[in-house]
Amino acid sequence: MGLAIKQNADAPQEQVMRTISPIDGELYLQRRLDSRADIAAALLKAENAQKTWKRLPLEDKQALLLKALDALMAQQDDIAMEITQQMGRPIAQAAGELNGLKERALYMINKAPEALADIVPEPIDGFTRYIKREALGIVAIVAPWNYPYLTSVNGIFPALLAGNAVLLKHSHQTPLVADRYAEAFAAAGLPDGVFQTLDLSHDDTAFMIADPRVDFVNFTGSVKGGLAVQKALSSRFVAAGLELGGKDAAYVRADAAIDNAVESLVDGAFFNSGQSCCGIERIYVHESVYDAFVEKFVEMTKTYKLGNPLNKETNLGPMVRTSSADFVRSEIKKAVAQGAKALIDESLFPSSKEGTAYLAPQVIVDVDHTMDIMREENFGPVVGIMKVSNDSEALRLVNDSAYGLTASIWTQDHAIGEALAEDVEAGTVFINRCDYLDPALAWTGVKNSGRGCTLSVLGYESLTRPKSYHFKEI
Repeated sequence: MGLAIKQNADAPQEQVMRTISPIDGELYLQRRLDSRADIAAALLKAENAQKTWKRLPLEDKQALLLKALDALMAQQDDIAMEITQQMGRPIAQAAGELNGLKERALYMINKAPEALADIVPEPIDGFTRYIKREALGIVAIVAPWNYPYLTSVNGIFPALLAGNAVLLKHSHQTPLVADRYAEAFAAAGLPDGVFQTLDLSHDDTAFMIADPRVDFVNFTGSVKGGLAVQKALSSRFVAAGLELGGKDAAYVRADAAIDNAVESLVDGAFFNSGQSCCGIERIYVHESVYDAFVEKFVEMTKTYKLGNPLNKETNLGPMVRTSSADFVRSEIKKAVAQGAKALIDESLFPSSKEGTAYLAPQVIVDVDHTMDIMREENFGPVVGIMKVSNDSEALRLVNDSAYGLTASIWTQDHAIGEALAEDVEAGTVFINRCDYLDPALAWTGVKNSGRGCTLSVLGYESLTRPKSYHFKEI
């Protein structure tokens, strides 16, 4: 089953979407952006289709989505290549995204009967009472490029299972992801109009989500983007789920298993070139193990192979675009100018060059919270490591952030770790692991990391509204 790519460059320049591959900086794909007339047509189609879709028995919806999932997985190798070409993740790692998509999709499909079941209160003679979870209507999903399937599946599958129609606007960097979804749902036999995709400018995305027919917005992206979504919805009583990234922290206690912590945290900092909302960007290490930790961390970082992501031996690809790499370079230089020390000799990574998207991983020490490197989201392959003297100091620094997506504590004393976790201001707290989403747990954040949640049975709550039924027998 080949992918029929929408491709049309016969439009004014400002109406054309272009995808530049970070591998070589060349044009990978271009096509016409959808217009406001296209948005109106898609909304009308979705509105009509959803009226029938919501009445389809849940087991029928589950069966259709399982077929769609099978259709996606059948194209795993081709999709992995597209992920690499569009956003630069090494080909050796790209296929793993579809494995994660399958895990999450299956979990949400299997949990749907429990999550969407009627709520029946204690019986009262002469009355029938229950609460149904009613579909909202049309859900607009605005998805990012960094984990293009993993971020979007969190919203798409449960929204459809709950009885909603879905409009997906994917990133201009990864437009083929939306095409793959559309192809899979069509192959599975999903009714026409229940799932649709749109390629939109920022202004027209705001226009779409402001339309009164849109009943919920699922957005993953920057804080600036989240504020734009709220602004577009400001005149309506419509909720939005906002996953807005983080400055995720790790605390390595004196009793941590150092080798395990180093291996996991290096991966958590540099996988996907650090372009992960829950990637590790700052680490606090107890002074008694600080030197040993930093030495091992640096040595493991030096083993990474930066280069063309199409090469199977590469495990660190380019950042998504040159401007992103330039930003991280500037943040590193700024920190060094403020007194920090960069421990990785960039010459060890010959592919790392100014003016390209290829950037060597970097480890920064002698840092503090006056530096942006420890406060602002970098979204790149750089991590700051700071020495602390006790749990209280570590906890204060972990919480000294505008973000609160995830945090991790590394200790062999689970009782102490759990006690510390109670005071960590984050949506997810890990002990002895990091940078992972368990579909059975709510994916949520606090502070500037957003609001609402996806995954778990709780992920369905925002995709339905309660409707009470109260009947008196006569």
